[in-house]
Amino acid sequence: MAANVESMFYVRETPWHGLGVRVNEAAGSREALGLAGLDWNVVQEPIYTEEEELIDGYKANVRDSDRRVLGVVTDRYKIIQNREAFAFTDALLGEGVRYETARSLLGGRKVWLLAHMPHEYIISGERISPYLLFSNTHDGSGAVRIALTPVRVVCNNTLNLALSTAKRSWSMMHVGDIRGKIREARDTLFRAEDYMDRLGKEFEVLRMNRLTDKKVMEYIEILLPVEEGATPQQVRNMKRLREDMKIRYFDAPDLQDIGKNAYRFINAVSDFATHAQPLRKTANYKENLFARTVEGNPLIDKAYQLVSAA
Repeated sequence: MAANVESMFYVRETPWHGLGVRVNEAAGSREALGLAGLDWNVVQEPIYTEEEELIDGYKANVRDSDRRVLGVVTDRYKIIQNREAFAFTDALLGEGVRYETARSLLGGRKVWLLAHMPHEYIISGERISPYLLFSNTHDGSGAVRIALTPVRVVCNNTLNLALSTAKRSWSMMHVGDIRGKIREARDTLFRAEDYMDRLGKEFEVLRMNRLTDKKVMEYIEILLPVEEGATPQQVRNMKRLREDMKIRYFDAPDLQDIGKNAYRFINAVSDFATHAQPLRKTANYKENLFARTVEGNPLIDKAYQLVSAA
């Protein structure tokens, strides 16, 4: 197993890290959990010192399948099992949502499912396909979280802008009865639709924001700055990255008919953030890239802030 991936499944295409069990069709939550190796429970157990003295106020979250300790939490912490965390999405399946991949990370401390939304959108003449990420943690670091990630289909770029007018991520502390699950599922779809609608309007605004070549180069230098006191090698490295981003704006075949505007610049930065090779690839590079893809990439957000402030 590479990086932090413990187990997973995926649909149709091999994911970038080449791991997982291939399936022909997206699964429901029960099947997805089994295929991804997430069909286990977490139990809370008391903690003792070496002298067998009970440590008050804390419990250990233990995976029942192999007795692995996933985290130490306060006794106020409420376990949300994998099946509970993703159970409400079964109502979404009835609306056409389908799972495409699921994973266990960091030895089971973090788990997630990625689902494809039922509708694609034509925004500014382009196909945008939205995905929902459902994540849960067992080490006390977070609750159940849902994040929306729109993907530009033609080049597989993420366009998850941090809009001030619509949220793209939400969290849930616990899933209740079936009526609550259905209500939350419908609410999730409603919020996703709202985000996609506002994203489409924002793209039109960005298209109307014309950029000169000089302004584009200024933005690139702001996004990829040369730090004071940088070594000659660091300067060369940054120039290489700047040239990469420049090529993605001026020369990308899929952007030639868009015009020289803020929307084209955001797409170029997104392409760079999603696909550019780093100067140094760490062992967890692909996992970190995925986290930025689904949780929001600060480089794309900064580019969006630059062109919006102009």
